[in-house]
Amino acid sequence: QLQLVESGGRLVQVGGSLRLSCAAEGFDLDFYAVGWFRQVPGKQREGVSCISNKGDFTNYADSVKGRFTVSRDNVKKLVYLQMNSLRPEDTADYYCAAAPFDRSCRTKNYGGMAYWGRGTPVTVSS
Repeated sequence: QLQLVESGGRLVQVGGSLRLSCAAEGFDLDFYAVGWFRQVPGKQREGVSCISNKGDFTNYADSVKGRFTVSRDNVKKLVYLQMNSLRPEDTADYYCAAAPFDRSCRTKNYGGMAYWGRGTPVTVSS
């Protein structure tokens, strides 16, 4: 079964930091661009960040620029989302997704994702 698995979500206080990880099961993540998304129940899913398959291009939503950093380790076959200076409005379920083409990271809301994870919850408490 081809899927992604996120980890690292938890309850954190305002101003704190978290690092989310994304791993692939059943396929090699090295060949895919990876996007991070978040969704609050009842609201539209938001593209947070995206990284090309080689890690040479990244993109961020305006709401997280300067606070979040996406990176990848293609030896360990993991993609990370480092989240700093967390705010209550960052509370959401966070998902990673993989796209076969790097151009997905240059599209609105990072379209073209082929595989998705089930999400990991992040709660920022004040």
